[in-house]
Amino acid sequence: MPDLNLETCRIAPNVKLGRNVVIRDFVNLYGCEVGDDSRIGTFVEIQKGARIGCNCKIQSHTFVCEGVTIEDNVFIGHNVTFINDLFPRAVRHDGQLQGEQDWVCIPTVVRSGASIGSSVTILCGVTIGENSLVGAGSVVVKDVPAGAVVAGNPARMLRALK
Repeated sequence: MPDLNLETCRIAPNVKLGRNVVIRDFVNLYGCEVGDDSRIGTFVEIQKGARIGCNCKIQSHTFVCEGVTIEDNVFIGHNVTFINDLFPRAVRHDGQLQGEQDWVCIPTVVRSGASIGSSVTILCGVTIGENSLVGAGSVVVKDVPAGAVVAGNPARMLRALK
């Protein structure tokens, strides 16, 4: 049974939670999967179709949108934002509000053992490599190689981890 307070969390019935998941207050989960022994911090939203692996730590105020896969043993810092649409618009060409059929969800993958610093923005369509490190405040616009340390806006390779 997950460790959570149902009075302060919104967890849809279609959410799949693994064993020993810890969910802090004011979390919004719907249509997603969270693996065994993962921890979800306060004020996190994880949308439908997103997948969080086992032994992950998702810090407070993070937004994980549809199309994001986070593999096992990943650390996601505070206030990390994933983006899943390259051309976001509120309305269609005819002026009507866009619906789900009016955009393309572009997937993003965070490979096992990666660490993402606080306040990182990750554009869609990228892969964050295994055991890599993304420095705080970075904007990731292209793939991060396995074992790399990247930082900046846009994020650039600084060195390889030892």
